[in-house]
Amino acid sequence: MEALLSGNRRFVSGTPEHPNQDAARRKELAPGQEPFAVIVGCSDSRLAAEIIFDQGLGDLFVVRTAGHVVGPEVLGSVEYATSVLGARLVVVLGHDSCGAVAAARAAVEDGFAAGGFVRDVVERVTPSILAARSAGLTADSDIIDEHIRHTVDHLVDRSRLLSKQVEAGEVAVVGLGYALAEGNARVVTTRGEVPEGAPAS
Repeated sequence: MEALLSGNRRFVSGTPEHPNQDAARRKELAPGQEPFAVIVGCSDSRLAAEIIFDQGLGDLFVVRTAGHVVGPEVLGSVEYATSVLGARLVVVLGHDSCGAVAAARAAVEDGFAAGGFVRDVVERVTPSILAARSAGLTADSDIIDEHIRHTVDHLVDRSRLLSKQVEAGEVAVVGLGYALAEGNARVVTTRGEVPEGAPAS
């Protein structure tokens, strides 16, 4: 966790180190990988995990979908990273101005119906919108935070393997909210033991 937050601070301050991005690292990783964290993030082109956390080759196992929605492929990817590759941290990375959240909110509030497979993404985000409404949340930032929390809970609740790893103290799952303009990531929610000193919202 500290490696991610430290890297993000370097990114925000404009002093990235660009670690593990040379030919030697590429050659070192050719036989296999041991990423320390899994990032389940939004596909938004402004949210490249290796850049905003100032990490390099082999450091992060990144799974990206619009609105960081979770299906069987995402669950399987996370389980693979924690059980086979040995990653000890799972991060759900959401952000402000999320188009998937906006589309799901429009569907709930205005009856807007997305077409094609975009509709599937909207339907997977909708439970977060409904939960936010039930809690009386109306601000965009609060609704996005609710979606991040919902995704974290969904990962742990749907995956028995991940749930057991969290209960055993082997893996922590953290939800981070990223501010596009400022570039900083903040902790929204956690499941499992997370090091002290992590800034929370």
